[in-house]
Amino acid sequence: MSSATPPHFLAFPDLASRAAGGAVLWANDEVFAEKENLITPAAAEHRPATFGHKGQIYDGWETRRRRGATPDSCDSAIIRLGAPALVHGVVVDTAWFTGNYPPHISVEAANVAGHPSVEELVHKTEWTTIVERAAVNGDTRNPFPVKSTRRWTHVRLSMYPDGGIARFRVHGQGVLDPGFAAALPLDLAALENGGRITACSNMFYSSPNNLLLPGTPRHMGEGWETSRRRDAGNDWVQVRLAGEGLLAAAELDTSYFVGNAPGWARLSGRSGEGDWFEVLPRTDLQPDTRHRFLLEDDRSVTEARLDIYPDGGMARLRLFGHLTELGRQQVRQIWAASA
Repeated sequence: MSSATPPHFLAFPDLASRAAGGAVLWANDEVFAEKENLITPAAAEHRPATFGHKGQIYDGWETRRRRGATPDSCDSAIIRLGAPALVHGVVVDTAWFTGNYPPHISVEAANVAGHPSVEELVHKTEWTTIVERAAVNGDTRNPFPVKSTRRWTHVRLSMYPDGGIARFRVHGQGVLDPGFAAALPLDLAALENGGRITACSNMFYSSPNNLLLPGTPRHMGEGWETSRRRDAGNDWVQVRLAGEGLLAAAELDTSYFVGNAPGWARLSGRSGEGDWFEVLPRTDLQPDTRHRFLLEDDRSVTEARLDIYPDGGMARLRLFGHLTELGRQQVRQIWAASA
């Protein structure tokens, strides 16, 4: 990843994922396979000739065969994103669906304040198309870029006329509500607050976006892990914060990394394109441990860099603090521009 050129939408985290706090709230049909499978973080699995009382078991969402379908007949599912977000692209993954995938799909989005009920979402919400009806292939990850500049809280995936979809990924960037920005101390690196990865040295085993996910990881695969270094260098990752802020504490979590945790870590910060300065000096790390550090530097930062030595895996990175007045202004501007 690089901050020099606009990243491909796949470089952004999947904010529909259960790991990011997403949820499938409704589907009009799920006779053969449950709608919740759409947002499972792991890739879809398949074991042939495994039958339940509804037929072949699929790790995805599958509806019944429609009879008397019209050209506009479709099955739909509504997904709540983990945070209000700018959506840069979606992936409709039909893995393992070969004779039963939908020929076409479309995606709509809505921005709904608060915590709407299913009834409100299905019958009272205005939806905007962000992916026009398009053909998809079976057993394929079908990517679709999205050019919308508005923020969205929910998406509606429709398939024409019926069939099965294994996974649905919604890649984008969280947008922080200015009300929360003004009232609370925050994890300024969190995806849900608008933090994002801007660059990293290595993501051989897993994405650095995992560092900024909410909650605690369930296993090593839900963190960031690099390949083994055979040189004198070290691995690193850069994070753009929710806005300009003052850092008060950091959490460096190596949970589940036992034989492959880094030996040491160092945190740096900078404001804008200025010079990097040390926030946390090079510090010993322990395997499978949540390390918490108070930070005493009073300089404002907009970006942070975590260096690990020499390589290895980290589960989470938390950077707690308050936005400055400029940071709160930045958040208000982003919120207003994405309305």
